[in-house]
Amino acid sequence: MENELTDLFTGSAARRLAQYMDRIRLSTNRLTEEQVWMRGSGNENAVGNLLLHLAGNVRQWIVSGVGGVPDVRRRDAEFAASGDIPKSEMLAGLQSAVDEAIAVIQAQSALQLGEKVTIQGYQISKLEAIFHVVEHFALHAGQIMFAAKMFTHEDLGFYRHLGGITHSQKTP
Repeated sequence: MENELTDLFTGSAARRLAQYMDRIRLSTNRLTEEQVWMRGSGNENAVGNLLLHLAGNVRQWIVSGVGGVPDVRRRDAEFAASGDIPKSEMLAGLQSAVDEAIAVIQAQSALQLGEKVTIQGYQISKLEAIFHVVEHFALHAGQIMFAAKMFTHEDLGFYRHLGGITHSQKTP
C-alpha cells in the first residue's frame, strides 16, 4: 500500500508538471518576442520573467532541494531580465528543469518523501517540497495562459475535447 501511494503521488506530480509545461509552451508560442516581455507596470512580471522564475524555482526546490544537486539559483536575475533572452531559449531551459525534476520526483521512495530538507530557509519534507512546486508551477502557468489569452484574444483550446459551451457563450 505504501508503494502504491508513493507511486500515485509521484506519478501525479510528474504528470501535472508535464501537463502545465505543455500548456506554458503552447501559450508562450502564441506570443511574439515583444509580448513575452511586456509588463503593464513596473510591479508586474512579464511572461519572460515567469519562465525564468519557474525554471529557477523548479531547479532550486526539486533538482537541488529534493535531488541533492548544488543550488546555483540567482533569483534576482529571474525578475531583473527585461527582453534580452529569446522565448525559445527560456522555454528550453524550463523544459530541461522540468525534465530533471520529473526524474528526481519519480525516483523518490516513501521513506525519501518523508525526509526533511531545508530550502530557502524552510525545513520541510521532500513530499511537501514537491507539492509546493507543483502548486507554484500551476499558479504561474495560469498567469502565462491568462497573458496569452489577453494578448491574442484567442481561446487556447485546452478543453475543446469537452465540447459544449465555449467561453464566448453565455451560460444560463
